[in-house]
Amino acid sequence: MSTTGVRPSTLLAGPHHDGSDQYVLERPEELGGDAVVRVRVPRGFADDVVLRYVRDGEPRWARAQVDRETGTETWWRARFPVANPSVPYRWLIVGADGGWSWLNGCGVRAYEPPDGDDFVLALGDGPAWHLSSVVYEIFPDRFARSDDFAALSHELPGWAVPREWDEAPTGRGPDTPREWFGGDLRGIEQRLDHVELLGANTIYLTPIFPAGSTHRYDATSFDRVDPLLGGDEALRSLLAAVRARGVRVLGDLTTNHTGSRHEWFLAAQRDASSAERGFFYFDDALPAGYESWLGISSLPKLDWRSAELRDRMAAVTRKWLDAGLGGWRIDVANMTGRFRGIELTREVAQLVRAALADDELLVAEHGFDFRRDLDGTGWHGAMNYAGFLRPVWSWLRGDELPGELERSFWGVPVGVPRGSGTSMVAAMRTFRAGIPWQAALHSWTLLDSHDTARFKSVAGSRERALVGVGLQMTSPGVPMVFAGDELGVEGAWGEDARRPMPWGASLLEEYVRLVALRRSSDALARGGIRYAHVGDDAVAYLRESARERLLCLAARAPHEPVRVALDARELEPVYGGAQVRVNGGVAELPGDGPAFHVWRID
Repeated sequence: MSTTGVRPSTLLAGPHHDGSDQYVLERPEELGGDAVVRVRVPRGFADDVVLRYVRDGEPRWARAQVDRETGTETWWRARFPVANPSVPYRWLIVGADGGWSWLNGCGVRAYEPPDGDDFVLALGDGPAWHLSSVVYEIFPDRFARSDDFAALSHELPGWAVPREWDEAPTGRGPDTPREWFGGDLRGIEQRLDHVELLGANTIYLTPIFPAGSTHRYDATSFDRVDPLLGGDEALRSLLAAVRARGVRVLGDLTTNHTGSRHEWFLAAQRDASSAERGFFYFDDALPAGYESWLGISSLPKLDWRSAELRDRMAAVTRKWLDAGLGGWRIDVANMTGRFRGIELTREVAQLVRAALADDELLVAEHGFDFRRDLDGTGWHGAMNYAGFLRPVWSWLRGDELPGELERSFWGVPVGVPRGSGTSMVAAMRTFRAGIPWQAALHSWTLLDSHDTARFKSVAGSRERALVGVGLQMTSPGVPMVFAGDELGVEGAWGEDARRPMPWGASLLEEYVRLVALRRSSDALARGGIRYAHVGDDAVAYLRESARERLLCLAARAPHEPVRVALDARELEPVYGGAQVRVNGGVAELPGDGPAFHVWRID
């Protein structure tokens, strides 16, 4: 396909700033210190550059100075005091004609934009190890049975409905949460060679506390491990085994609710004068006599106004970290502490984080706009459904979807929409705006989870699924892989996707290659992102740190080859295998698709 006369993309020539180390040169360790930041603009584009930052709610100004120049661009530097734990800021660029351009987290604007999309500088950061991680989510009941299965099967509680490993979950009906396939913690330990082969170095376990279901979000206690999973001793054994392999384990904590058979809730029902009574929202005007998660009476909601509840949950948080967990994923964090006129979510996040050591992790489940909850003082990051999963699903969805996906998309009574590369990138940039860069890097890029359809069922083909995996492993954030994705597991909705592991190969080889790339790259772990081309069917972007530059190309279909102006001599193929030459400062990227390519820039 000829591209004679086709001009290279000019996206890389525009003004750019992000929170990576090339642009944030100094970040103070304490309030009262100064931050030093830079912005790059095309040479001759600006006569003057000013930084607007916010102090105690009021905008302030800092004039920028030229830091350095090349033949094509000028870097401007500004310094400002950090008087608050998180400081919003943006750039004002004054052109030669006197016109103004504003640069914030969503890009360049010709008008004064609202504050919600500003860049944010925060003092706090998450654990450094997390940024070089790939997280592997395990739903214990469906991962692997251990040698203890026979003994466990003779001690089932009355609620459990035994199922064979090669059966699919019923998926609908009263037995859905009670189906017991028999996976346990020792089964995970016996399959650690698989986790190591994949290259994941962090395991996220869905809840392991005793409960009345196999999903275990209806905990009856936070003080011990469910005997059906092997009990406390099985957890100790697993943690010792993963520690020997350099792998961390994250727990799953429900800070929004307990189960209705939880010892705290039973105590509250027995005695209206008990301390536990204040842990919940009792109200005779409510259908069940108390508030519960989404009106499900088996999940009574916690009232964080109780000082005793705060003390006990802080103790629970610390107890299991001391036992060897490396951090927590917080279930429905967006609802925790929120009820009618009560708004305590930020306080809860700060309370839980205060119980953590500096090298322990706190990630929030949040299916929607998580930005107001990520200010650098509470959750380190969020599960990025809104700014990664849903945009990628819309861009890479197959032509024909399973009926469930055609009828409903994230609770909306319509199917998965079709989107362009332009809309996908716009959504990704929007949800990275308005939060500290560290929060974006510590958030999880996920293609699916135990609460969603499997991405392979959404993409409809192996080729499109691998384009999604390429995006997952090379976008800002920490990749989270739901166990089974690498084996090609499918499923049209959450429970359908919780199928037992088939223990085959399928996509494993490509996952191994992409996970290895992600974990070996400084640019992918900590670097900034600049888009080189954004079209309907293809998106190209740079991931850059002070030590490394990578060029990535994701294509959902065949497209016109993309021409990108680069200050580079050579592109080294890292993934995808396409050889690309740089002639006269322009690289012509291939037009095949569905395909994913990565090159290292010399």
